[in-house]
Amino acid sequence: MKIARFNEGRIGVVQNDQVVDLTETLKVDPAEWPPVGMLRVIRDFDSLRAVIEERLQADRGVPLSSVRLQTPIEWPNKLLAYPVNYHDHATEMASVGFANIKGFFLKANSSLVGPADCIVLPDLPDRRIDHECELGVIIGKGGRQIPEDKAIEHVFGYSCLIDVTVRGQEERVMRKSFDTFTVVGPWIATVDEVGDARDIGLRLWVNGELRQDARTRDLIVNIPQMVALASSAATLHPGDIIATGTPAGVGPILPGDEVVIEVERVGRMQIRVMRGAYGRNFVFDKTYNPVVDQPA
Repeated sequence: MKIARFNEGRIGVVQNDQVVDLTETLKVDPAEWPPVGMLRVIRDFDSLRAVIEERLQADRGVPLSSVRLQTPIEWPNKLLAYPVNYHDHATEMASVGFANIKGFFLKANSSLVGPADCIVLPDLPDRRIDHECELGVIIGKGGRQIPEDKAIEHVFGYSCLIDVTVRGQEERVMRKSFDTFTVVGPWIATVDEVGDARDIGLRLWVNGELRQDARTRDLIVNIPQMVALASSAATLHPGDIIATGTPAGVGPILPGDEVVIEVERVGRMQIRVMRGAYGRNFVFDKTYNPVVDQPA
């Protein structure tokens, strides 16, 4: 299934360019705060599947083009990310800080947006701000110290994920946590929809120019290892998001750009880039020196 969040917190299933609204069926209140309805759906999905499938048989839904897609999970317990997880990206960034050496880091949940939003660049005119094409792994079943051979049993599904970063020497978490710097969507494709994710393609274009083209088979730390490693340190919960790391081809984005990401058997989304009025601060006042840049 492809499970989407849309129109201010409603939840539905996408099929054949239609979306079937299941908000009332799933007993989700779109106005609840914090917005954790999708987390409960993920947690209870096995028991909800029968009623969902029954509704899908009875309701054709409305055109997908008529709704405003939002990021599927707005309020995860954790948003984790792996740095330098492709050898070609390590080469282009002259980095030896591989994911199997450094482990994972966290990003602010408030950086999450969906395909109908915009990437809003902070007011840092002297800094390069890059796109990074990644796969988002959505946890379905929580746990601690999950073994690698059981890890996929804890995965609910996958999303396209664009990680945005300000280049510099400052803490990676800060450079990657500006609002709108994690684009996730256009929906969650469940594990049974995607199948084996050990070798699926990811591509990213900017203004029609192909910038990144890779396959998950080339990950340094693969998906089961990511789940196992993260859960060795922190208990994972339903709806937690893991960003797998980016391949080579990262590059700057500018106001007015259109970024498109596509992940095989998962989906495709596009998002515009605009300049924002916020973000300037004393930490970024020092001169940007790319020679001693800290890679993503």
